[in-house]
Amino acid sequence: MKQYRLGIEATLEILGGKWKSLIICNLMSGEKRTSELQRNIPGISQKVLIQQLRELEKDGMIGRQVYQQMPPKVEYYITEYGITANEIIDVMCSWGRANIRMRQQQGEAIVLLENTAPESASYE
Repeated sequence: MKQYRLGIEATLEILGGKWKSLIICNLMSGEKRTSELQRNIPGISQKVLIQQLRELEKDGMIGRQVYQQMPPKVEYYITEYGITANEIIDVMCSWGRANIRMRQQQGEAIVLLENTAPESASYE
């Protein structure tokens, strides 16, 4: 039997790590192919992306549509269950923007490239 001391542990088990929240955020705006996700998430390797997609699919957060064609085509999409994470993602985005503003006010050389960020269902 799996046990958690805090509810956030269960959240982090599914959304934790460097990439999963970014994948969910990208899929909130619609279906994406693996190559689209990789382009939208700089720094993620194809191997890690595939691994993270498999874990999110296993957890029911995303689904995968395989098209029987040549060349093969696979698209990933957010499930109804995955959409429930949108509120968490939005709060993380808002907190991140506020954190960046605070650090800029403290003189840190930091910039947010909002215009190049992947679209989300909503950011605020």
